[in-house]
Amino acid sequence: MKSLRALLCILFLFPLTSFLPKAEWTPLLDKNLSQWETYLSYRHKIGYNGKVPLDAQGKEIAPLGYNVKRQQVFTVLEEKGETILRVSGEVYGCVFTKQEYQNYHLKLKYKWGDKKFDPRKDLLKDSGVLYHSIGKAGVDYWRAWMLSQEFQIMEGHTGDYWSIANSAMDVRAFIPEPPMVNAVASLRQPFIGFGAGTGRDGFCLRTEDRESKNNGWTEIELITFGDKSLHIVNGQVVMVLQNSRYVENGKSLPLSKGKIQIQSEAAETYFKDIMIKQIPEMPKKYASYF
Repeated sequence: MKSLRALLCILFLFPLTSFLPKAEWTPLLDKNLSQWETYLSYRHKIGYNGKVPLDAQGKEIAPLGYNVKRQQVFTVLEEKGETILRVSGEVYGCVFTKQEYQNYHLKLKYKWGDKKFDPRKDLLKDSGVLYHSIGKAGVDYWRAWMLSQEFQIMEGHTGDYWSIANSAMDVRAFIPEPPMVNAVASLRQPFIGFGAGTGRDGFCLRTEDRESKNNGWTEIELITFGDKSLHIVNGQVVMVLQNSRYVENGKSLPLSKGKIQIQSEAAETYFKDIMIKQIPEMPKKYASYF
């Protein structure tokens, strides 16, 4: 009798699990860029020194600004049934989400176009996904982006961390020790601060290069929960970060939510399959990284 009751209990509970809410992927890209806004800075030249550029009369030149009509820096293409965002790169700036996000898993694919522009014509192609973006655009060195954390996208450097404006984060150091046991073991090192208030430049290199060869589509994933983040390239964790913050008037303040920016940074870049979903916790498969 007891066994029958137990069986009935199991049968009763089992269907209830199908009603538990499941996180769903939400597409962020459509042909009208309906979930995004744009900001365009300046047509930067070689020798830019971080100051607002001046015209021939010595007056400050205004940035192109928000949501410039008929701009061609951020355009959407339809190819073989796929929706693709083309970022021309010719003007520094960003396309950024209208909505703020917190505790999420973001994924997208990118590949490079052929064109490069000043001031990076002779440098590696460069772009990036900026997260936890707050405040006004144009507060960084290039006068192009919001205060944020950066998931770097660059030839041979995708997954690097950069701080934007006065942000900072602690990165689990990559310190090779012979023999190298595995990637997880190599990441079990102290966290080291980079960015505002740390005394270190605001960037840190990823653990390894995982980009697709021959300019194939590379998939990147950003997982961020609370003050922690993971940069993942083609399925491999290449950067582990925590204590996301920014410094204002000498005081560190938490930075764990905000808008998402995709950079225009002097290189033609294509993006597709931009998807996001909310997460209730840092996924268990990645818990050992922290």
